[in-house]
Amino acid sequence: MATLIGRVSIAGIRDDRAFFLQQPARRELMVAETNSRANPGPALAVAEESDRQPSAWRRMRLWGAAHAVDDLYQGLVPACVPYFVLDRHYSYVAAGGLTLAATLGSSIPQPFIGVAVDRYRLDWLAGAGVTLAGVGLGLSGLMHSYVAVWLLLCASGLGVAMFHPAAGKSARVAAGDSTTAMSIFAAGGSVGFFLAPVLATPALIAMGVGATALFIPPAVLMGYLLYRNQLQRPAARDVSHNGRDRWVPFLVLTCIETVRSVAFFGAITFIELFWIRHLGAGKSLAGAALACFLIGGVAGTLLGGRIADRVGMVRTVQLGAIVAIPALVGLRLTPGEYPPLVFAVLAGIALNIPFAVLVKLGQDYLPTRPGTAAGVTLGLAVSIGGLLAPVLGVAAEAWGPQGVFTIICLIPLVALALGAFLSEPQK
Repeated sequence: MATLIGRVSIAGIRDDRAFFLQQPARRELMVAETNSRANPGPALAVAEESDRQPSAWRRMRLWGAAHAVDDLYQGLVPACVPYFVLDRHYSYVAAGGLTLAATLGSSIPQPFIGVAVDRYRLDWLAGAGVTLAGVGLGLSGLMHSYVAVWLLLCASGLGVAMFHPAAGKSARVAAGDSTTAMSIFAAGGSVGFFLAPVLATPALIAMGVGATALFIPPAVLMGYLLYRNQLQRPAARDVSHNGRDRWVPFLVLTCIETVRSVAFFGAITFIELFWIRHLGAGKSLAGAALACFLIGGVAGTLLGGRIADRVGMVRTVQLGAIVAIPALVGLRLTPGEYPPLVFAVLAGIALNIPFAVLVKLGQDYLPTRPGTAAGVTLGLAVSIGGLLAPVLGVAAEAWGPQGVFTIICLIPLVALALGAFLSEPQK
């Protein structure tokens, strides 16, 4: 009996040994688990590092707020121009010249400033730029000389041009590879543009064009906060990736941003007139339509970042063009005064889904020139879209604001065709 038990035991041991040797994956797992129990340090370090990683909002809240303050002054220019006409008795041509001054100041210098930001350490430009943007616009309402007002608004635009490349580069450092985090920075600009008429109109009605001086303190305060942040943080690390700059897809991307900007500026320029003259609504409801469109723009910017982190940046750009078509068609064709408000929100979302994605994708296409990429995508391409908006005014003269929105419905098709030539950035 003992002999029999011994043989069975030996056979069982051999079977267990054979089974163990035939299962290399299981064997490795058992060894790994044993080592992990014996030395839990690396696993705990990874977990602790993950716990210490701040959220996207905590990383980007300063840059999102700074972008909001900076672009507040871009939005204040069209909000203030009518009051220069009323209080200073400027002609319509002179009023258009003021808008041109701010646009020229913000658009033309940005690519050159971006090149300088990439070549030299100019982190201070972000704080100096937002301060100049606010002081220039704030002082313009206190001046009576047209030349002085024109120069101050041009200086304000220059401040905007100084901010975007430097802030875009620093924001990318804080965002890392997260498009969601970068979308917080981009959405800040949309928030500032939206708040401009909301904050300015009551003040301008009560105090006249001199109320622009009320908007100097936010710029000075934000400039100080950015300067203090620069002193407290270590020298900005190099955010460039290994690889070469890909100019061809970057130029395609720039065209897409320009096309998107034409549709966006065309919509905000004519959406109130569309409600008043085509839908027969009152001015209050027309203003609500503009607000709905701009609120949708903020939501779309944030949504686009989250989508891109899940499905990829190129697909998100293409998706934005696809969903913009039915949203704009619905806005153009839906009857009544109130139902089209839903499509105003949806159109704002759709047109802005690619916004933050295009900013980050541009920096990935030019990995050694993040400042230049930000200057083009955040500045030049957007400004060109605004400069081309008067072309839609010719269509409005001929066919009314409804004709403008018919044209805008077709613009996403161009963006969709261009999007077919994009590719995901090389890692």
